[in-house]
Amino acid sequence: MKKAIIGILIIFITLMTFTYSVSYATATTNELITEQTNDIQKMKDKATAEIEEFKTKYNSDTYGMTAFILNKVRFYSIPVCFMGIVVGLLFQFVLGTRRLDKKHKGFNLILMFTTLLVICQVLPLIFAVVVTNWRG
Repeated sequence: MKKAIIGILIIFITLMTFTYSVSYATATTNELITEQTNDIQKMKDKATAEIEEFKTKYNSDTYGMTAFILNKVRFYSIPVCFMGIVVGLLFQFVLGTRRLDKKHKGFNLILMFTTLLVICQVLPLIFAVVVTNWRG
């Protein structure tokens, strides 16, 4: 069963790499450079607009920048923590069937990433409540 899953993953990664290299080779270099610079400029403009929105919402540069950073941490912590939880589950239930130390390591990883996920999701809410309601 494990060999079949590993074989399927290897075939999938090989096909994805081949597809990416073929599609990348078909586009010209100049088009890619201009397209990437346009995308980077759009992302920069969007981030600047978000920062300005937070600054006007909180009426402070410091609080606006802090809210922007906490919002980004909240957004990007979800996939990172879920991947950590999946790794912990693999340690606990796949590798932990033979070795007890791997099972404990998996449990600790699950506990750590779940706690981190909860903290990263609740911290922006606490910041918003404290700054908007209890600021002097």
